[in-house]
Amino acid sequence: MWRTDVLGPGWQARDLPLRPDAYGEALATLVRPEPDGTARRGAALYVHGFVDYFFHPHLADLWHGLGRELYAIDLRGYGRSIRPGRPPNVVADISVHAEELDAAVRVLREELGHDEIVVMGHSTGGLIAALWAHARAARPAGPALDALVLNSPWLDLNRGWFDRTVTTRALAPLARVAPDLEVGQLAPHYGGWLHDPAGGGWTYDLAWKPDEGFGVRARWMRSVRRAQKAVARGLTIDVPVLVLTSDASGPADRWHDALDRTDSVLSVEQTRRLAPRLGHDVTLVTVPGGVHDLALSPEPARTAYLDAVASWVAERLDA
Repeated sequence: MWRTDVLGPGWQARDLPLRPDAYGEALATLVRPEPDGTARRGAALYVHGFVDYFFHPHLADLWHGLGRELYAIDLRGYGRSIRPGRPPNVVADISVHAEELDAAVRVLREELGHDEIVVMGHSTGGLIAALWAHARAARPAGPALDALVLNSPWLDLNRGWFDRTVTTRALAPLARVAPDLEVGQLAPHYGGWLHDPAGGGWTYDLAWKPDEGFGVRARWMRSVRRAQKAVARGLTIDVPVLVLTSDASGPADRWHDALDRTDSVLSVEQTRRLAPRLGHDVTLVTVPGGVHDLALSPEPARTAYLDAVASWVAERLDA
């Protein structure tokens, strides 16, 4: 069932079958370090962002240091879960990703015996994880998760008033008549910096994470804006939440000299303003000099991010 992962020896992956959706057959992929015989009661589940997948093996060291096992999920249509005939990085509504999060948690709790789960979401994955945690709050079967860590979550549209209001309202009728019309595209500058040897220097598959992205489709974007509106109204996540952001935003639409020390995708001001609306127990931490994916920041910001997560987990879950 588990096989050697694309990360190479020491890493394993397995498919999680899902129900067919609007785009046909679907599956997600669960990734983990190969078990080393050490018993770890807790687990962390990493959820990636848009135009993204899991290629962060250094996060295993963080969670092993906390006595927990790292797992990551490539959602349907992303990374390892891209399949021929299915458009990449698109679903009709991001709420469908609850199915793969539920499936992953079942494997971690029921099959692998982990009695504590921390979900770690980045960017769009942070929005997806937050809405899922809200929907699973106080469920009769017991907690789906024990804590939520959000790395630069996408809680609002990083655009001006016109796009956040007028354009958003236009998405509903457009999504009904032309659901797969491309209505936007990622700017390539942050992605270009990430894998540039003179920039971030990170190695990943550009077929799965191209600088220019895959195109933003109307009904997908409509579902994102609905989710963000739900955040703005206020969620009721009933477990501790840690939200981490950079200390500054950079321009998202052009190359600039601060790509290596700012969030050049999202507005950190929006995130800070909206984070307290996620639940009753939210901790907000700023990482000076962090980039959009704080785990991929240059030093010393990367270590500051990892240390902040470790300190919070130890304080809130191990006390």
